[in-house]
Amino acid sequence: MDGIVIIGAGESGTRAAFALREAGYRRPVTLVGAEPHLPYERPPLSKPVGGMVQMTPICAREALEAAGISYLEGCSVSKLDAVAATVSLSDGRVLGYEKLLLATGARPRRLACPGAERALDFRTHADAEAIFANVAPGRRVAIIGAGLIGMELAAVLRGKDVAVSVIETAPKVLGRAVPARFADKLHARHAAEGVRFHLDRTVAAIGEDGVVLSDGSILPADLVVSAIGVVPEMTLAEASGLATANGILTDACLRTSAPNIFAAGDCAAVAQPGGGHIRHESWRNARMQAETAARNMAGAAETFASVPWFWSDQYDLGLQIAGRPQPAHQTVLRTTAEGELEFYLDDGRLVAVAGLGFGNSLAKHIKLAEMLIAASIRPEPAALADPGVNLKTLLKSARAA
Repeated sequence: MDGIVIIGAGESGTRAAFALREAGYRRPVTLVGAEPHLPYERPPLSKPVGGMVQMTPICAREALEAAGISYLEGCSVSKLDAVAATVSLSDGRVLGYEKLLLATGARPRRLACPGAERALDFRTHADAEAIFANVAPGRRVAIIGAGLIGMELAAVLRGKDVAVSVIETAPKVLGRAVPARFADKLHARHAAEGVRFHLDRTVAAIGEDGVVLSDGSILPADLVVSAIGVVPEMTLAEASGLATANGILTDACLRTSAPNIFAAGDCAAVAQPGGGHIRHESWRNARMQAETAARNMAGAAETFASVPWFWSDQYDLGLQIAGRPQPAHQTVLRTTAEGELEFYLDDGRLVAVAGLGFGNSLAKHIKLAEMLIAASIRPEPAALADPGVNLKTLLKSARAA
């Protein structure tokens, strides 16, 4: 056996490789990445500087070498044999492994309409370069999908004086992950910035000159971008017989149905204490699962537990959400000088928080709220609503109780 092999050199796979060394693992670590680059951060892709798409490495090549991590760049895995404990690479090599981490991430969901191949994806550095190389002031871009990626891209393009139209099958924007209060505010801001929305419509076809909508109308566009979400990349897992559903199924320790194979990041659906499995798509989740999986592959037996958190920057506004807000939750609004916070209570217990304000101004409040959520406190709604009550005071009281 040849140590640990990690498939996928995104945020999760790369972090896991270094976390193995931090956990004291000294046998070979091999990181396999399909893209022809050093591992890079995805969030900066939507924020070109001087017209250039940023390539922000997660680590330097020297750091990989210093940690003794073998990085196979531009190399993909064509087959996983879970019985023989081997992976076959695109260059013909076969690697054996003691343990394996699947950090295969997610891939864009595909449109099924005629002309779908004309739409660009927005997932990789190459995708970002293809988009931003073809936009300029006055050009027309149609974005299909009003989720976080589509809305973030719309904001960046409006900043470049590009005419932006957003097409969404649902009657509202950001309906999947963002509480209605903040989704409505972001929708209004985009409209004020000049984004034209076509809600409750589907795409019938994409032609050379634009998009044909389900109502028969034609939306002229010089460029069409598909941003209808992602699906977990689990081709290898499925072909090798691992248990899958909406992701590669793992137990609470991130171990798959094969005892020497783990999964982390966007591809992993993790068993929950109350039953079922949950998969998260976020930068922080990818890193934290990677660290837990690495320690467990090195011999620990930790269960993964974390408050989900993500952020989104649109224009000069920053959105942050911690926990999983649900429509059935009791909501408590706090208005501060920096923006608005909305707290979510489930039977009196604080379970989630969302905030929208200028830039990163609400970050400290969200961080404290995360700690309150982790402490499972049952605060008085009036205290949450009062901006004069410091959340740090509530946390101290909860810890002293």
